[in-house]
Amino acid sequence: MAGGGGAVASAAAAAPPLPKRRGRSLRGRSPLRVPVKPCTAAALGFVARVPQRLQKFPGDGMAAAGAAPPRFSDGDVDRDPRAAAQELTTALEKNPDDAEYYCQRAYAHILLQKYADAVADAKKSLELNPSNAVALLRKGLGEYHIKNYASALESFREGQRLDNVDDTFTIWIKRCEETLNASQTEMNTQQQPLPPKIKYDWYQTDSQVIVTVMIKNAQKNDVSVQFSEKEMNASVRLPSGEDYNLKLVLLHSIVPEESTFKVLSTKVEIKMKKPEAVRWEKLEGQGDSPKLKQFTPDTQHLYPSSSHYTRNWDKLVVEIKEEEKNEKLEGDAALNKLFQQIYSDGTDEVKRAMNKSFMESGGTVLSTNWSDVGKRKVEVNPPDDMEWKKF
Repeated sequence: MAGGGGAVASAAAAAPPLPKRRGRSLRGRSPLRVPVKPCTAAALGFVARVPQRLQKFPGDGMAAAGAAPPRFSDGDVDRDPRAAAQELTTALEKNPDDAEYYCQRAYAHILLQKYADAVADAKKSLELNPSNAVALLRKGLGEYHIKNYASALESFREGQRLDNVDDTFTIWIKRCEETLNASQTEMNTQQQPLPPKIKYDWYQTDSQVIVTVMIKNAQKNDVSVQFSEKEMNASVRLPSGEDYNLKLVLLHSIVPEESTFKVLSTKVEIKMKKPEAVRWEKLEGQGDSPKLKQFTPDTQHLYPSSSHYTRNWDKLVVEIKEEEKNEKLEGDAALNKLFQQIYSDGTDEVKRAMNKSFMESGGTVLSTNWSDVGKRKVEVNPPDDMEWKKF
C-alpha cells in the first residue's frame, strides 16, 4: 500500500466506482445486517465506500516528493479488511493525526461488523477533519447497527449538508426515520394502560334486579349510574385514578325512576326496579323480547342467576358484612367505626347516654354511662389545644 504518487493514482484508478443503487434494490435487506466475509466487501460499496469524487484527502498527490505517508483506498480495504485494519493501525502509530487513516479504518471495522469501533474511528476522523462527509457516513452506519438510531440520523443529516449530491445519505435518513417511527409507535402501544379488571355479579328478587360491582373504597362523588328502560350505564373513578365503565343491555325492561345505587366500602350496589314480578333467565339480552315467566322465589332464598351453579346469596351478604366488619381502617375512619360498633352493640341505656352526652356537649363528649349523664347536663369539654365557640 505504500508507494509514490503513481501508486496512489493506480489505487484510485483501480477502485470500482460507486454503484448506482436505485429503486427496488435499495428497499430490500441492508447488506450490512447480514454476516459477510471480508472477500465480499465490494458488495457493500453503495453504503460505505467512498465515491471517487470524495476519495481525495488533503495531502493526496504529494507522495511524488516522497513526503506524504502511504494512502489506503477503499479497494485496498475491500480486498482484505482485516489486514487493512492492522496496517492502518500501524500507520496511525506513526501518524496519529491522520484523519484519512481513521476514516478508512472505520470502513474496515464496518466490513468486519465491529460497529462500535467504526463509530470511534469515525469520530476521531471528524475531530481532525470536521468537514469529512465520508466520516459522517461511516459514523452513521456504525451507530445504526448498534441501534443508536437517533444519533445515526443526525450523522446522516450532517453528512448530507456537506454532500447533498450523494443519494446514499437520503437512503439512510429515510431508513432511520422509519425505524424511529416504528419504535415510537411500539412504545406508545406498550405504555397504554390496560383497562382495570373489575368483577361484577347479579341476582334478583321478585321486585328488583341487583348488580354488585366489586370495587373497594370508591367515593360517592366518583360514581355515576344512569338508567334507561333496557340499559344501565355505570361509570366509576377508581382510587387509582383510572376509570371503570360498565354498560349492560338488559334482558327485560326496568323502571328507571325507581332504580337506585349505593356506594359501600367494599362494592357498588345497583338496584333496578322490575315493572312486574317476572323471572329473568339472564341479565343481558340482545334487543329481543323473550317470553316472560312468572317469578317464583325459592324457599331457600337461592336466587337464579346467569351463573352455571346456584349461589346462596344470603350467605354472600353475611360474608360481605363480615368483611366490612373486619376491614382495617386508620385515623378518624377507624375511630368512627369503633363508635358505630359500640352504639350498634350497646343497650338502650348506652345508646341514650351516647346521644345525650354528644348533643349537650356540642360533640365534645361521648359517654356510655347513663347513670352518670342521665342525672346532669353534660358540659362542653373541648380538647386542651382547642377552643369552643358557639355560632
